[in-house]
Order: sequence, then structure tokens, then C-alpha cells
Amino acid sequence: MLEPDADQALVERAQAGDSLAFDMLVVKYQDRVCRLIQRWVRQPEAAQDLTQETFINVYRGLASFRGDSKFYTWVYRIAINTAKRALKRPAQGAEQSLDDVETFQLEADSNPLFEVDNANPETELASKQLAEAVARAMAELPDDMRQALELRELEGMSYQAIAEVMGSPLGTVRSRIFRAREWVAERVQPMLEHRSGKRW
Repeated sequence: MLEPDADQALVERAQAGDSLAFDMLVVKYQDRVCRLIQRWVRQPEAAQDLTQETFINVYRGLASFRGDSKFYTWVYRIAINTAKRALKRPAQGAEQSLDDVETFQLEADSNPLFEVDNANPETELASKQLAEAVARAMAELPDDMRQALELRELEGMSYQAIAEVMGSPLGTVRSRIFRAREWVAERVQPMLEHRSGKRW
């Protein structure tokens, strides 16, 4: 995780009109925001456009940011809302080209969940198959459960940060993640049984 507390000084400078400070915040978070949005819209080009739109919205709302939440959770919430609005646009939803399995596999390469000790062709194949099975299971989850699980497992966010991003009570977030994990584990259990020492 990045150190969100270190953002406060940059935020205050940006609120005072320091464009360089805002640029530094954009550089710090744009890749993560783009990755987050791509899980929703599935198209890399559309995700880049929506990332730009997100930071335009961040800039416009910066004066009203009071620091009640961490800056990055506020940005993530804006990003998710931007992505959700985009999905309601007919052209956006109709042209999705990257499916959930491919999207999740992009994350699996750097996710500790799929690290393979003493990798060989057989274990690499098993890891890829597991990633595909998890992705298929995640694609079947309701949006709120999938979003909470992705923020926890792929972004490594705390439960409190996820609650802030999703605008939901902490208990609700914990419940969504618990139920999502159970859902996914149930569907990939046969594969997990063949991976000693690995558990979803």
C-alpha cells in the first residue's frame, strides 16, 4: 500500500492552487485508478479515458474535500462512480472486449494468491487454471460483493478503507467479503485441494 497520510500536505497545497502538487497526486494514483476502472469497463482505452475523467472530477471537487476520509479512498470512490456512470452509457456497455477472466489474469501475475514456489510448467499451468476458475467465480458475484473482494484482495485495502470507498458500513463490507470468499472457495475447492499450503 502507498502511504495515504503523506498525501495531506499535497492535498492542502493543491487546494491552495499549487498545480504541481495536484500533478504529483495524479502521478501517484493514476495507474491504480486506471487498473481499478478497467475491472469495471473491461476496455483498456475506455479505462484510460475514464481515469482522466476521474481526475477531472477530483480536481473539481478538491475544494470540498475536508479530509474526513483518506484522500486515496475519496479518489477511489470517485473512480468507481465514474465507471458505474460510464457503464450506463449504451455505447460503453456494448463494446466491452475484455472478459472477466482476462481482466483477473492481468492482476494474478502480481497477486500473492497465485505465487508458485519452485515453478515448473505443471505448477504454472495449475496456477493459471486456478486464476481462471477464480475469475469465473468472481464474475458471477453481485457487483457489491465483487467490488469489495477486489479492493481487499487485489488492492490490499483495509476493511475501513473499503467501507469509505463503497460508502457502506464496516460490518456490511466485512459480510460482503466473507460471503464473496465463501462463494469463490466453494466453486474452486476441487482445485484448491490439489494446491497444498494454498488457500483462498
